[in-house]
Amino acid sequence: MEEFKYIGKEITRNDEKEKVTGAARYVDDLDFGPNLLYAEIIESPHPHALIKKIDTSEAEKVEGVVKVVTGKDFPYKFGLYTKDRYIFAQDRVRFIGEQVAAVVARDPKIAQKASKLVKVEYEPLPPVFDPLEAVKEGSPIIHPDLENYYRVPWFFAKAGTNIAHHRKVRRGDVEKGFKEADYVFEDTYRIPRFAHCCMETHISVGYYDLSGRLTLYNSSQSPHVQKSLIADALSPLGISEKDVRVVTPYVGGGFGGKAGVTMEVIAAALAVACKGNPVKVRWRRDQEFYNTYMRQQVVSKLKVGVKKDGTITAFQIENYWDAGPYVEYGANVVNASGLSATGPYRIPNIKIDSYCIYTNLPAAGPYRGFGYSEMLFSVESHMTRVAKAIGIDPVEFRRKNAIKEGDPLTYGVPMNPNGLIEAIDKVADEIEWNKKEESKDPEKAIGKGFAIFWKAPAMPPNV
Repeated sequence: MEEFKYIGKEITRNDEKEKVTGAARYVDDLDFGPNLLYAEIIESPHPHALIKKIDTSEAEKVEGVVKVVTGKDFPYKFGLYTKDRYIFAQDRVRFIGEQVAAVVARDPKIAQKASKLVKVEYEPLPPVFDPLEAVKEGSPIIHPDLENYYRVPWFFAKAGTNIAHHRKVRRGDVEKGFKEADYVFEDTYRIPRFAHCCMETHISVGYYDLSGRLTLYNSSQSPHVQKSLIADALSPLGISEKDVRVVTPYVGGGFGGKAGVTMEVIAAALAVACKGNPVKVRWRRDQEFYNTYMRQQVVSKLKVGVKKDGTITAFQIENYWDAGPYVEYGANVVNASGLSATGPYRIPNIKIDSYCIYTNLPAAGPYRGFGYSEMLFSVESHMTRVAKAIGIDPVEFRRKNAIKEGDPLTYGVPMNPNGLIEAIDKVADEIEWNKKEESKDPEKAIGKGFAIFWKAPAMPPNV
């Protein structure tokens, strides 16, 4: 059948020759001619501080400098699900590295030299770096005006706190489920942040032509999202979506870190400020570790009730996701994972609380699985602990509780055909689960582990 012609067959990538031979052209390889301008960004040295004064006068005197831009030039917000971030910081900064100003010059060395002459006066504020600390009463509030932010109607922020979004899922009666259980197991798991470390760093070249059309050349995973959000951010200047074009050539790695909008909006703004000249913004390798979206850390508090025979009666989880100072795609990672936080198990009584928490660490978002690998590591670690504690083989425990076709999902709709039991059996056979492995080297041990994961849509189907 046509739909199966690629399944189980080797496929030749149509871009392999260009990449292997070095012929592939990435954004930094494109020639924009002698009028190309270069930007150097002035970044905050503080994780949390008020901006008292910015003096750009000395930088503007440097020969070869075309423009020095600050937040006063672009007092516009952007955001995919919540508009919580300015193109350039306005009254405060919320992480080390936040963009405060930019110098645009005809040579990158001139831009770098002039950027050091921009003087910014700060008033440091107490920072918060841990999601559990951030939700405590009395913790520094990172967004005092949170209640006034635009957000999509299915995101729920809590004004006066650092909670950017709270996804709640309830099914059955979880307290009744725990009372019916013979055993209840609780634990807390913490998964750290990770940087994507793509071979190609973030780069964007913006060109605002004399007819008022903005073209962006971005290393991007989501050019259509960028087109929409950047047009929206610059709409006070009369720029609409029909005036914006995003060109994405070869991308040297993304893994979630090049989804949404980060530094690309800066290139767009600088291009508008320097109409008729292309402007390049390129992150150095060190900037990749603090000025792009990282994988979120998450603290998971789990509580599972089971019968003596291994049947799960109740499941409760609180996930505290560290989104950093701005949520962007990170908020939907929290939302999506919260809708499926049980993993692929048949559970009658469920209580899920998935929190998107503001902190003063760098912004964080999707990373190779949109939150599921982080969250389900905690869930599967806990399920293995439960199985071993009640004396049931971890594979049999999963077979007994695996979700099947027709079983209700967390949000009520029936599960599709999935082949999960078949997959469990095939993997157990393939790794010879019941065979004890022995190492001939006394200093080495051979172990086996077993886990079941699922990856669900970011939004549930209509019920």
